[in-house]
This record gives sequence, C-alpha cells and structure tokens, in this order.
Amino acid sequence: MARGVRNLPPERMVQAFEQGFGALWRRARKTLGDVTLTAIVDRVLHNAIEKYPILAGLRLEPTGLQWQGSRNGVASTQRDDIEIGVRFILLEFLTVLGNLTANILTPSLHAELCKMVPETKGTDVKKSPDRRRNAARKSENAKS
Repeated sequence: MARGVRNLPPERMVQAFEQGFGALWRRARKTLGDVTLTAIVDRVLHNAIEKYPILAGLRLEPTGLQWQGSRNGVASTQRDDIEIGVRFILLEFLTVLGNLTANILTPSLHAELCKMVPETKGTDVKKSPDRRRNAARKSENAKS
C-alpha cells in the first residue's frame, strides 16, 4: 500500500487490490487447494464486510476477490475508506495463512505482493518481466 497505491484514485486502488489479491490467491492455491482457501477467504471477507461495509461489493470468484456490479459506488467513496478496508483484508488474509501454515507460505506470498507495481495509467498493475528489465536498464543507463 505504501509503494504508491495510496495515491491512486479509488477505482484504480480497487483494481490494484483485485490483481494483488489474485496473485496471492494463485500462489496460496498451489499449496492449500480450493476448498481450504475458499473457507479462509470466506471468513476473512465476512469479517471485513462486518467491519467495513464499503467492502460489501467484493465477491469471491474462482480467481480471487472481485468487486461486483458497478464501480460507480467506488468512485464516490473516500479513498481512505477503501484503503483501510483492503488493507484489513490483506493483513487478515496473510495473518490467517501465516498462522495455519506456520509462516511457511509467508515469504512467497510477500514476494508475490512485492512484484505488484501500481501504475497510474493503463489497466495493468503488474509489470511484465520485460518491462521490469527495461526499467532497470534505463535506471542503470541514467547512472552512467
């Protein structure tokens, strides 16, 4: 959240969250399977919606959490409210998984999140390996 998601408009923040959570979902699914992971996310989502009603638009889909229906409600929502809610979900999800797996999954899940690079333009939040390499080359060339 601190690496730039805070400055995104609410719609992009939700999109970044969906894509980031999707990466966590795919990684955790390899180890835990659909049934266990679905039960965990159902409980986390239930607790999150109880605490932050703004999250009521989130639904569990086969690829992770997705905002259902119109995003018009998101656009009119305070960015801080969305940020606090999605932060709660991420922390709760990572905490539950960490507790259940004796933190065996934690490093790989954090690595997945670190790969996420929010962008202010376009629809892709995750940079491709080629784009990361090109950005690294530009940075090195600028130093020379």
